[in-house]
Amino acid sequence: MTTESNSQILSERLTAERDAFLAQWARVVGTEVQGRLSTVELERELGELYDAVVAALTAGGLDGRGEHFREVRSLLIELSRNRARQGFTPTETARCVFALKEVLEPALAADENGARTYLQFARLLDDLGLLTTEAYVRTREEIISSQAEQLLELSTPVVQLWKGVVGVPLVGTLDSARTQVVMEKLLQNLVDSDSTHAIIDITGVPTVDTQVAQHLLKTVVAARMMGAQCIISGIRPQIAQTIVALGIEFGDIPTNASLSDALRRALKEIAQDAEDDVRGLL
Repeated sequence: MTTESNSQILSERLTAERDAFLAQWARVVGTEVQGRLSTVELERELGELYDAVVAALTAGGLDGRGEHFREVRSLLIELSRNRARQGFTPTETARCVFALKEVLEPALAADENGARTYLQFARLLDDLGLLTTEAYVRTREEIISSQAEQLLELSTPVVQLWKGVVGVPLVGTLDSARTQVVMEKLLQNLVDSDSTHAIIDITGVPTVDTQVAQHLLKTVVAARMMGAQCIISGIRPQIAQTIVALGIEFGDIPTNASLSDALRRALKEIAQDAEDDVRGLL
C-alpha cells in the first residue's frame, strides 16, 4: 500500500471518528495540563489543530514539511508561544502533540495495514512535536531577553535631585550594555529636565576596575557634549585605593565621597553660574 493510500485511509478514519478521537485527545491533554487551561480553550485549540491535520492529510499526504501542512505548523507555533507565555514546560507543550499518538494507536494499529499507517503518522507527529519544542524555546528566549531589558531599565534610573541637577544611582556591575542604557537615559533626561549638572553615584557598584572606569568616562563625555557638568559620587575608601592602585585617571572629573557632598557641589556651581550670568548682564 502506497503512502498516498495510507494518507487517504488515515484521513477518512480521522474524519469519521473525529468527535470520539478529539474528545479522548482533549481528555488526555487536559489531565496533563491540570486545570491550567479551561476546557473550552483546550478543546478549541485541539479542534483547530485536528481539523488542520485532517485537511493536510487529505490535500497532500504525510509529509509534514510540505506546503499542505503550513496551517498545521502555524497553529503549532502559536500554541507553543502561548504555552511558553503561560509557564508550561517544553515537555508539556510537546506532549500536546504526542498525546494524539496514544489516542490513535489502539484504533489504528489493530492489523498489519493499520499498524503501517499508524507508524507513518507517528513519525509525522514526532516531527511536529519537535517543531513545538523549537517554537517554545524561541519564545522563551524572547521572553527572557525582554525581561532582561526591562530589568536593565529598572536598574538604571535617572532621578531629578534638584532643579538643574539629575542623579544616576548605579547598583551592581556596569558593563557595556548597561553603560549604553545609562548614557541614553541620562542624555534624554538632561534634555527633558533642562538640567546642567549630573551626578553619577557609584555607591552601589561593588568594584571599580579599568573597564568600569572607561564606561564611566564615556558617560561623562557624552553628558559634557550635551553641555552638562558631571560629578562622580560614592567613592568609598576601598574604591579610592583600587583606583589609585590601578592607575585609573578621572582627569578633571570631580569626585565626592557621598551623594550629599556631590549635590552640595553641584548647587554651589549652579549658584556661581547664576551669579556670573547676572554680572555679565550688568
